[in-house]
Amino acid sequence: MLVDSHCHLDQLDLTTRAGGLAAVVSDAAARGVGQILSIAVDLESSKSLVELTADFPNVYTSVGVHPLSKKIQTVVSVDQLVALAHQPGVIAIGETGLDNFYSSDTIEWQSESFVNHLLASQLTNKPIIIHTRDAVDETIRLLRKYPSPAAGVLHCFTESWDMAQDAIELGFYIAFSGIITFKNAEELRRVAAKIPLDRLLVETDSPWLAPVPYRGSKNEPQYVVEVAQCLADIHGIELENLARITTQNFHRLFKLSEV
Repeated sequence: MLVDSHCHLDQLDLTTRAGGLAAVVSDAAARGVGQILSIAVDLESSKSLVELTADFPNVYTSVGVHPLSKKIQTVVSVDQLVALAHQPGVIAIGETGLDNFYSSDTIEWQSESFVNHLLASQLTNKPIIIHTRDAVDETIRLLRKYPSPAAGVLHCFTESWDMAQDAIELGFYIAFSGIITFKNAEELRRVAAKIPLDRLLVETDSPWLAPVPYRGSKNEPQYVVEVAQCLADIHGIELENLARITTQNFHRLFKLSEV
């Protein structure tokens, strides 16, 4: 079984998708993707995702405000995040983090928000989902300053081996998306080859970043198979083995029993 450890089901156009969300989940299951974690990006989705996925016991959610969120003017409080984290099916805090590439002008707001997410992770003992772009030093500094026993994951990883190594030493996992399959991602594949198997996760970040050979199409959780196959090839192991390892990693990180 595979797990899509990071997607955005509420960002899919379910009104035009034949069968709606049920078909998305079913098509993923048909390809061996048995569990899905759908990630919140603002306060609205932190609530609506719980309702959207309520009928799907193998679909989990998170609560958090994305560093590039345009829907919130004030910093989300620790109390807000902790309260939202107690909703059914919520297993993670985030996504949060720092993005100095697309929005350097909001970096002060991002930092304050990031710290509050880290504190909420400490209080709830739920792992934190981190988005990081061109903010390596500050991200690692804050992770060291506000450590959580639950640790978390650096999602859709595109940074250096040095950053990955620092994060792993802090107890974090590294997740790769469809980017790993792109023709111009040779350096990223070299980094992925160095990640210990017991710290690897796979994701789609759908509906974006569809892997080869679906690049240019709307991404879905079922396409995490192609991400996993690429990582299996990089590590020189069979897909079945990679699937088993990354699923065990997901269950260990998010404190879930085997299904």
